Amino acid sequence: GAQQSATVANPASGASPDLLPHFQLEPEDVYIVKNKAVSLACRATPATQIYFKCNGEWVHQGDHVTQHSTDRTTGLPVMEVHIEVTRQQVEKIFGLEEYWCQCVAWSSSGTTKSQKAFVRIAYLRKNFEQEPTAREVSIEQGIVLPCRPPEGIPPAEVEWLRNEELVDPALDANVYVTPEHSLVLRQARLADTANYTCVAKNIVARRRSSSAAIIVYVNGGWSTWTQWSGCSTSCGRGWQKRSRTCTNPTPLNGGAFCEGQNVQKTACTTLCPVDGAWSEWSKWSECGAECTHWRSRECSEPAPRNGGRDCHGPELDTRNCTSELCTHAAPGAEDVALYVGLVAVAVCLVLLLLVGVLVYCRKKGGLDADVADSSILTAGFQPVSIKPSKADNPSLLTIQPDLSTTTMTYQGSLCPRQDGPAKLQLPNGHLLSPLGAGRHTLHHSSPAAEGADFVARLSTQSYFRSLPRGTNNMAYGTFNFLGGRLMIPNTGISLLIPPDAIPRGKIYEVYLTLHKQEEVRLPLAGCQTLLSPIVSCGPPGVLLTRPAILAMGHCVEASAENWSIRLKKQSCEGTWEDVLQLGAEPCTELYYCQLEAQACYVFTEQLGRFALVGESLSMAASKRLKLVLFAPAACPSLEYNIRVYCLSDTQDVLKEVIQLEKQLGGQLIGAPRVLHFKDSYHNLRLSIHDMPSSLWKSKLLASYQEIPFYHIWSGLQPFLHCTFTLERLSTSTCELACKIWVWQVEGDGQSFTVNFNIAKDTRFSDWLVPDNEVATPALVGPSAFKIPFLIRQKIISSLDPPGTRGADWRTLAQKLNLDSHLSFFASKPSPTAMILNLWEARHFPNGNLSQLAAAVAEVGKQDGALFAVSEAEC
Repeated sequence: GAQQSATVANPASGASPDLLPHFQLEPEDVYIVKNKAVSLACRATPATQIYFKCNGEWVHQGDHVTQHSTDRTTGLPVMEVHIEVTRQQVEKIFGLEEYWCQCVAWSSSGTTKSQKAFVRIAYLRKNFEQEPTAREVSIEQGIVLPCRPPEGIPPAEVEWLRNEELVDPALDANVYVTPEHSLVLRQARLADTANYTCVAKNIVARRRSSSAAIIVYVNGGWSTWTQWSGCSTSCGRGWQKRSRTCTNPTPLNGGAFCEGQNVQKTACTTLCPVDGAWSEWSKWSECGAECTHWRSRECSEPAPRNGGRDCHGPELDTRNCTSELCTHAAPGAEDVALYVGLVAVAVCLVLLLLVGVLVYCRKKGGLDADVADSSILTAGFQPVSIKPSKADNPSLLTIQPDLSTTTMTYQGSLCPRQDGPAKLQLPNGHLLSPLGAGRHTLHHSSPAAEGADFVARLSTQSYFRSLPRGTNNMAYGTFNFLGGRLMIPNTGISLLIPPDAIPRGKIYEVYLTLHKQEEVRLPLAGCQTLLSPIVSCGPPGVLLTRPAILAMGHCVEASAENWSIRLKKQSCEGTWEDVLQLGAEPCTELYYCQLEAQACYVFTEQLGRFALVGESLSMAASKRLKLVLFAPAACPSLEYNIRVYCLSDTQDVLKEVIQLEKQLGGQLIGAPRVLHFKDSYHNLRLSIHDMPSSLWKSKLLASYQEIPFYHIWSGLQPFLHCTFTLERLSTSTCELACKIWVWQVEGDGQSFTVNFNIAKDTRFSDWLVPDNEVATPALVGPSAFKIPFLIRQKIISSLDPPGTRGADWRTLAQKLNLDSHLSFFASKPSPTAMILNLWEARHFPNGNLSQLAAAVAEVGKQDGALFAVSEAEC
């Protein structure tokens, strides 16, 4: 200290005696970052000595670094001094006062002091005093996201990130940052849905707040009401309705669905048509001069009104008579001609009767004598009550004849016209060639080999323009009176052409095809929804003498009080018409539909394009959805997607999704689930839960995803799905465990528990292709049926006539649980044939013939005649 004082008191010589020193550089405030020392500097002229004083104490001379120079302009001496201040020096007085340093410069004229420079330890705390929080706000609503940064020296600067991108208020007039660092969105927009992060930084560190998810939702609004529909009934009391949709605007991002009903119904009354009826005949008139008298009646009890039909038949009746006024003529040439004509008519009637008897006997005998194989006649069908057979005996009801014919192409009009049945004839086709004695085989080429040729031939027809151009969802074959079957593999869609449905001597090329919903426009109104695939079979002009059976799946939980289900058929003009209302008395004998739990069977005598459409009558009506999860088979990156499909529960839709996922390289996760989706106007929501946060994180901004109600209910968008994008935190993570919830708002839901190894490529499970699926799309003749032809004919001839003690086709229908369709069977010439055709359609190819044999045998117990037939065939 003494040495330092002496040094300061004796400045060096050479300084100007007339000037006080002035500072060219003064020390400035500095911050110590971590443990790095800081440097303070000052420079003065003219100066003989410069020393630092910190917190009132002189800094030791050895801690100074001094540099001498001369000012080139004035020639005066210049001195510059540097010192270093460490963190330990500042911390010694921490809490007493701030650490400061000051320069003191000497010259011969005196001393000058510089400004004080404060030395502070810089820091930034880790925790924010206030962080932004997640919110859901309505569109155009203002948003304020508060942020109070951590304490720090120097004070932290604040900036905002939106989805990791810097928010610049200068570029977006809808955004500004307050002096308190809060982010303000003046009016929320859909684009403002994002994750927001507050970032605080100073010279020490950079801190990030927790991200706040902002979801901007849109509440739904009703559109205007549609016009009232026509009255639902053409006679009597009915109802009409109008509808509106929640699309003005459509709810988004979890916005509230419109409150109230989307359909209004009101009662209406339509005047019923009254058909006219004849009054009683009047009394006969007096016999006139022409030897005739007459009587009359009127169409007045009641008279036709409201579009009712007029009376059918004559209103005037005449007949011969005799009286005094009548003139008699002697028999002459006219009488002889009359008698000859009567005899000729009688002879013609006898000949026609004989022809009819011969035709009946020929049909009664089953196959023609020149067609039947003699081995068939020795085969038999034995009732199980007489000689029980072994279980699953393959010989029971399985002996089949080998029959043959030549090939003929259907060349008639594909679209029937209204100018008479003669238009349905085949003008250029060949007749069925007669067969010789012995065994014959029906030659039929492979459908795959004939695919291009078949499509090429059909493409020349006008109706084919609306059919798919590919053959993946099409089956086709050549059929004669023996019938056959077409099937589209893995779809549950088939067409059964029973024996004798095609007239003998005719051969038709028949196709069966499945349409994608985007290929065919099916208009739906109000609460209507598509319940089945759209299927075409044809050509439409094919003349059938017995109904073919079209089988296809559906997704409805049918109940009479909740649904009104209709079978629709597209006309040649392209319009869709209701041809049958299920549960109601059929208005035509051309169509009938048997609706079962998973499939429907349509009896039709006219081929064409069909679809099953339902209209819900209450909010309890529900459709079956199939929920299927797929994910990539391999994951080279950190990002991983899970796709959740919400499909109509029919095999054809699942088949298309599987084909699509094969192209995308996806694999199935778990077994599909069934969800009952109700007509409650509520959307379908999907969310993911229970995912290990240390291994995975979800990139979904919202807590759930949502599929609008009408997108699902219409059934016209078959591949609806949501994607959950996940990110694994390390490439070594191969196990994925989570739970996916799928539910309808205010309804029940389904959950998927996912435990999956993404490194193992398991691909598609075998269960996706049913074991009983037949790979051959076309089967012709006896191979298409389980029941042998001659056995079938014997059953029909035995059960069609009314039996003793009720042992006839009615009992067989009861044994096969088909007694609810007795009125339909009874309307056909052969009710037993209809029952057996339906059994073939329902049970091919794995039908249990033993059970059918047992049912027929039980009927035979009640009827001795049938018993005798069965025993004779053993």
